[in-house]
Amino acid sequence: MHYEFTAIPEGEVPVAAERAWQHILATYVSESNKTVSMWRAVPEDKLDFQPHEKVNTIRTILVHQLLSERRFFGQFVGTDEPPVGDLLPPGDRPEVSAYIEKYVWLCQRRLPQFAAGTTRWWLEPRPFFGGLERERVWVFWRRVLHTCHHRTQVQAWLRLAGCHVPAIYGPSGDVKWDEADPTYSLAAADRSAT
Repeated sequence: MHYEFTAIPEGEVPVAAERAWQHILATYVSESNKTVSMWRAVPEDKLDFQPHEKVNTIRTILVHQLLSERRFFGQFVGTDEPPVGDLLPPGDRPEVSAYIEKYVWLCQRRLPQFAAGTTRWWLEPRPFFGGLERERVWVFWRRVLHTCHHRTQVQAWLRLAGCHVPAIYGPSGDVKWDEADPTYSLAAADRSAT
């Protein structure tokens, strides 16, 4: 799949201290790039859109993403994170690009720390919510999944607002290409068996 924009190119992904953990860096960059692609699709006039009064606006989701990733990585994974005051763009109503700039900056700061992780480091028990203790790698994957959840919220809000939705894993309702091979049938699902 070819993406319209790549925030962190493959050439900027550091090499892991131990090859077994390279997938951590590759996945983190891939998922971060997908998040940036979704955020880039948000029109400025839709930042405060909310499809229902009981859900967050798109802006609130972006703010939460920046703040909660810092908490997960700093408090639970144990990465060196910037002061909380540096996390959000200045002003009461920053533009989408300002949120993206902060997000990419934070992702790029974490990459060398993840790259330095050894097996011992990744498997070290860490504190988690509710007094639980989990391996550092478990907390990392939990955060990646949480980020996907918030990216999907933005995707759904864009669709409900009548906006363009970019393709991030494959074709979307708005983006298609000839080589796309979505699995919408039993025959497509059975292709690996042939």
